[in-house]
Amino acid sequence: MIATHERASTSSSAPVRLSRPEGHGKIRRVSRVGSLGAALVGVLLLTGCSGDPKVVHQVVPTPEAVVTDYDASKEPSAAVLALVPAAATTLEVTDFDQLRLVLGFSTLDGATPGPERDRFWEKVPHTAALSEGLLRPADQRLRNQFGISQDDVSWEASWSGESGKGWVLAFHDKVPMPAIHRAVEAGVGPLAGAVVDDTRHLVTSAAPPEAADSWGADPALVALTGTEAVSTYVERGCTPFDTVFGAGMEKQLAAAPAAALHGLDELDAWSVALGTELVTVQLGEKRGDAFDRVRLADVMPPTDPDFGLVMSRGVADPASGRLGYVLNDPATAARLTREGHLPFTVCPS
Repeated sequence: MIATHERASTSSSAPVRLSRPEGHGKIRRVSRVGSLGAALVGVLLLTGCSGDPKVVHQVVPTPEAVVTDYDASKEPSAAVLALVPAAATTLEVTDFDQLRLVLGFSTLDGATPGPERDRFWEKVPHTAALSEGLLRPADQRLRNQFGISQDDVSWEASWSGESGKGWVLAFHDKVPMPAIHRAVEAGVGPLAGAVVDDTRHLVTSAAPPEAADSWGADPALVALTGTEAVSTYVERGCTPFDTVFGAGMEKQLAAAPAAALHGLDELDAWSVALGTELVTVQLGEKRGDAFDRVRLADVMPPTDPDFGLVMSRGVADPASGRLGYVLNDPATAARLTREGHLPFTVCPS
């Protein structure tokens, strides 16, 4: 359910189905307008040109209350929650299989000839990928000595918090796990000291937490994930004003922007799902400040780079707490997200 903040147009491109190569897991539907097109094209609906926007009702699937175990059939941002320790405060997920699909390399894997792999990796920095591959720095050694590589990774995630950092790599089903064990034992790159789960084809930086001590046990965090995307970023808490807009800028605000900042509700957690042409933001249900937050980019000082040039034509739905944007510059959007320059995440003054 989304209501528009301003008039937005949509594409009528029909969805097409692309198949993963054998062992790459489930097949996903991808639209010609991008990985999030099929999900959000229908919600960028037209409203009147004057007054406050009307809420346009749309059915939104009810998310699971908790995630008690890893489930490879879920979208990576949802599947990983059972592996993220409760003490973590941020989570970054990059879905390399989705990235391969939208870039036209649906059959690419570790056995793909070098020139084609190189063409894929040349394109990755221009996408909304939050990671360029945890194993890439050690890729040549992994390939030469163990017969595995970054191209065998389906998706990866990393998290951080006061208790430290961690990560997980999800390998394709056909990848020989003994080879991964040997690479871990040899201490190659980030794999040194890692934990291998043969059954689930996972490699984690440390032993996964118990279900009750993971992000999957928090219904609020579960509700923010599961959207099909190239990358997903989730964070607990709001972002300080100085981080978003620059040090000292709050003192220079005029009366109207200052009032808009004071009127915001608290923000306990949020997520951003970055596709190829669209962005889905989730702030949690029943957000009375959804329209105010989507308008902040228009009334506050510009971010660096300017948020309005990177993500535009914001739409909002107070009931579900979802915001949507047209993605004009995927790579810069990933940078803004990593660096905390997202106006809609700012803390109330």
